[in-house]
Order: sequence, then structure tokens, then C-alpha cells
Amino acid sequence: MLTPSEWRRFNFEQTFFGIRSKAGAYLIRMFTGCQIVWLWNFKLSRSASCLRRPRPLAFNTIMPQKLIIAVAAITLACAPTPSTIQPLVVSGVDESARRLLGPATPGASTPLSAADQRWVDRTLASLTLREKVGQLLMPWVGGDYTAVGSAEFEEVRKWVQDDKVGGIVISIGLPLSYAAKLNELQVRSRVPLLIASDMENGPGMRMGNIYALPSLLTQGGGTVFPPVMALGATGSDDLAFKLGEVLGSEARAVGVHMVFGPVLDVNSNPLNPIINTRSFGEKPELVSRLATAYIRGARSKGLMSTGKHFPGHGDTDVDSHLDLPTIRADRARLDSVDLPPFRAAVGEEIDGMMTAHIAVVGVEGAAAGPATLSRGFMSGILRDEMHFGGVLFTDAMTMGGVAKRYGSTEPLIMALEAGADVLLMPRSIPGAIETVMTAVNSGRLSASRIDASVRRILTAKARAGLREGRLVDLNAVDGLVAIPAHTRIADEVAERSITLAQDKMNIVPLTRDSTRRIVVITYAEPSDLVAGRTFNGIVRERLPRAQTVRVDGRTTDAEYAALGAQTDSADLVVVSAYVSPQEFSGTVGTQRGFSQFVEKIALSGKPIIVLSFGSPYLLNAFPSVSSYLLAWGGSPISQRAAALAVLGEREINGRLPISLPPALPFGAGIHRAQTGMSNK
Repeated sequence: MLTPSEWRRFNFEQTFFGIRSKAGAYLIRMFTGCQIVWLWNFKLSRSASCLRRPRPLAFNTIMPQKLIIAVAAITLACAPTPSTIQPLVVSGVDESARRLLGPATPGASTPLSAADQRWVDRTLASLTLREKVGQLLMPWVGGDYTAVGSAEFEEVRKWVQDDKVGGIVISIGLPLSYAAKLNELQVRSRVPLLIASDMENGPGMRMGNIYALPSLLTQGGGTVFPPVMALGATGSDDLAFKLGEVLGSEARAVGVHMVFGPVLDVNSNPLNPIINTRSFGEKPELVSRLATAYIRGARSKGLMSTGKHFPGHGDTDVDSHLDLPTIRADRARLDSVDLPPFRAAVGEEIDGMMTAHIAVVGVEGAAAGPATLSRGFMSGILRDEMHFGGVLFTDAMTMGGVAKRYGSTEPLIMALEAGADVLLMPRSIPGAIETVMTAVNSGRLSASRIDASVRRILTAKARAGLREGRLVDLNAVDGLVAIPAHTRIADEVAERSITLAQDKMNIVPLTRDSTRRIVVITYAEPSDLVAGRTFNGIVRERLPRAQTVRVDGRTTDAEYAALGAQTDSADLVVVSAYVSPQEFSGTVGTQRGFSQFVEKIALSGKPIIVLSFGSPYLLNAFPSVSSYLLAWGGSPISQRAAALAVLGEREINGRLPISLPPALPFGAGIHRAQTGMSNK
């Protein structure tokens, strides 16, 4: 029998009975003496990207030697001709491209094994200057299915095979498309690729909430969690650790070695348009405690983590995707509010740190540039003061916070001068390589400076287990990703995070009253097709007379007037608002007409419950509402948790991880016991 360990070491090209074709093949393994024959089927579609663990097709049995020879002969006769056999890996790629991903040892101060250290030294010495510069680059790649040979695939293949980039940042896709694509790219890379992803609040952030149109049939994916501010509302270190565990298990299963998370920003500015619910909260102690638990959980499953966005993006009112935000805090303020979570993460030996495209004018003066390009912040504070020894990533170099003022090439050199190791998502990979090489050849950047960053990157790859192997087993994915044990943890986070911030008329939870007329209004962007589907469905199931209406930023005053007539005759109005921070939006709030409509209902004295499935700060737009409940995110698990809480089928026990001036301080929250819907 071919054991799992033998399978991992199996050399497909050099084994006589390993027949490879697009349709699959049989592997026959024979032993002398009592002849035991195993028939296996495995699929290797074009490359090891489709590596699948073999599964038995026949039974273990004692067979005559002649029959064994006959079976072998038939199998070989049916095998494809040599012209159909394609190499599994490209020339110059080592044996790690034939083996499954090795065990990981995360932690910026974790000593390397002697074998790993030799590999780092040997690999660094073997690279040309151009190849070393390539190691500093990580382009963005979609996680969707891409056919080998397609234009989309060829672009990425050239980055990997020709430009020899050090890694990639993989984005939205499904678990199997992740694993297949990453396997395909790994076998083409001379040096194993370091794979990172922005799964900051869980694997479902990049591998979930994917639907088919127009049916909205869910396509499955990784485990979906609420935004991490929901963890802040639970205040639970244990749940933060478990989120990290789930993330680590699922990310590693599909070939991701490093997560760009946790977010270490302290969301001290309610007007922040891009951090908001991505932060654990507004208190540095809370952010530090939950973030370090998250890091430990991820590490327990072999996943490396990257804190962001140094030195703190929480007190901004501009989206750095659009322009350069300004931070007016002085050093004392940074030390007391923004920097503590980063210090805590460094103390927890976090593997990576990501820079912020923010200008800290309170420290560096009115002419301050992005912190990403600041030697004072990146080398002075992070490296020298905090003693951070991991990999320093820039935020995306195409973002407006850098590119709008400095262009696409000069910031690459400036970031390396400041202390960055990895240039994330440059506008042009070949152009970035030429830019950095020119800086080295001119003497602006030293060869030793490049070597130092490459050594840190190679060390991270060794800690990820990439020296031993770099492939993942596609057959194992469905036993590791979004399994029931993981989804139960996500449900627990969603349910325990529900926070009743205000309930002036004591109407939560709702009572069962067949005569009550209820209007349920959903406010969301037109592109948010799943907003309200789960919440409204549960409410209508329990309260059949409930009427549902949807509005958005296009709704006119005349349409609000007509809706007002409908709400006037209702006994209760329930409003669900789906407003979350979005890149390039520049704001996180509701349309003025909607806010005025909700506030008018509240001022009339009619009972109204507003639920925020996103930003908690919406209450400022309609402060007179009688009840305000927070679900933190708009995914189906958060909608379900909110519906069950409003209906009394789940306990409400969340606490605000932020303040909502003037009336609701940090830690506020009204407890409601689980009652089920009463008949009164």
C-alpha cells in the first residue's frame, strides 16, 4: 500500500508505473513474495496544481503472479504515448515542488533549523541581483479559476517564471481554485513563492460570500466571520484565538502561508472611512489583547500573521486608497493610543508588519510624507525601538496615498530606503525590477541592503515550511475548509457580538402578536444583493404579517413620501442598514434622504428599531430612534444572529467596543435574556 508519507515523497516523473495524462492514470504497485496489488487513480491535470491524494479503486487481495503481470501489461498498453506526458515542474525548480507543504514554525524570533539555515544561505548566494530584486515584489492575483495558457494565466506565469517574484497576494476566489492555482504557480517558481492574502477577519473574507447570478445560489467557500469589531463586542480572547485557529487551518489548506492581519489600528475616529469595523475597537488595551490572541491562534495552525497598518491608521478621516490621510497626533499620543497594539504584536513575535500610507504631521512636521516612506518610522521606531525582526511589507504601492503624489517608481526606492522588505502590488513588475536595479547600480541602494531584505523573506519562507515542500492536497481541502466545527465558531462570534446599545421603549425582543403591523425596511447599496435576504426571511417566517421594503441611495423624496404613508399605518418599524467601509468610497454613512426619513419616524414617537449591519456610528444620523442594535457585518451569519436576537431566540449580551457620543460610552450594552417570542 502507498502510505501518505510515501505519496508525499513520490517522484512522478521517475517512477516507472506512474503514468500521467489529462484523463488520469493508474498506479500499480507490486511486491515480490505474496503479491499484493493496489490500483490507484490520481488526477494530474496538466501539472501538480491538480494533485489529488490517491484513492483505492480495487481491493487488497492475493493474486497469482501471472495475473499481476497481465494487469500491469494491460495498464501500460493503455497508457498515453510519451508525447502526451508533460513535465510537472519547469527546469531549475527543486524537489520541494514535488512535495506537500512542510510543517511551519511561525514567529519572527523562532530559530531556524540547521537545514533551513543552510537553505536560506545557499539560496541567497545563488541569486543574481535581478532575482534578488524579484524576491522583494508581490503582485496581486485573483483567486478565481484560470485556465493554463489563458491570457490571465500567462500574465501571472511571466511574473513567476520570468520575473521570479518572491510571492503573490491572492484575492477573491473559492478554496479549490485557490489550491489549484497556487499549486500551478508553485511548480513554476525556482524559489518557493510566499503566498499571502487579506483574510484579516477570517478565510471567508477572500474565499466566501460568493454567489451565482441571477439565482444568488451560494458557491460555498471558506468560513465567514463577522468583521473583527464583532470580536471586540464579545471581549473574548478565546473567540479571537479560535478565529485565528480557523483562519490558520483553512488558509494553510489552500496554500496560503501568511495572512495580512490582524488589523492593529485603534479606531479612535468615528469619521474614519476605511478602518471602522475592521478594527477590534477604540481602546488600545482591547485591540492589543484580542490581536495577540488572534496571532497565537493562527500560529498554532502554522499560519504567519502580519499586523497593519503601522504606525496606526485609526485616527484618519481620508481613505488612503484615494489620497494621503493626515495624522495630527504627536509622539505622546501615538505612544499612548496608536502604538501599543503594534508593540504587543512585536512582543508576540508577529511575523510581518504592513506600513500605512499616512502622513504623521504631528511627529514629522507639515511636510511629512507617507509613513511607508519614512526612515524614522520604519527603521527608527519599528526596527530600532520596538526591535521588530520580521518582514516589513508596504501597503499596496498603487494606492493614492503614495502614487497620487509620488508616482509609481520613486516610492519603490524610497520605501526600501525607509526599511521595507516587500514592495506590495507595484504598478509594473518588470518596471519595478528595473527601477530597483538601477538604484543599486547607481549606488543609491546598496547590495547589502537588498541582501538583508531577501534574507528576511527567505527566512519567512523557511518558517512557512516551504523548504520541505510547497504543494497542497486538493482532496484534503473539503475536510479542512468551512467544516461544521469552524462554522459553529463563526456562529458563536456572530451571536455573542449582537449589541443592544439603546432600547428606550423596551421593545426588544419582539413579542408574538398576530395583529401587529410591522414594516421592515432594508437600506443597502444596489450592488449588495444579499442584504436583508436572511434577516427578512427569518422575520417573515416568525411574523407572517411583516411587510418588507428595500431602499438605497437612489430612492427619491417622492418614494420616501409614499413609504412614509406605509409606515404611518404600521405599529412598528424595523430598519436594517447595511453600510460598511469600502475601498475607494471615501465615506461610510447613509444617504441624507434616508437619514432624514428614519429620524422623522423616530420623532413621531412610533416604535422603531434600527439595526446596523456594518458601521456602528450610524446612530449619529438618526439619534432619536428608540432602539439601536448592532450586528457589525452584513453576512448571512450576522443577519441570522441579529434576527434571532430581535425575536428573543438568542441572548443579547454584547458590549460596545467603541463609544457613541454623547450618550453611549465604551462598554455600554443592554442585556436581554433568551426568551423565545412570547404570546403577549
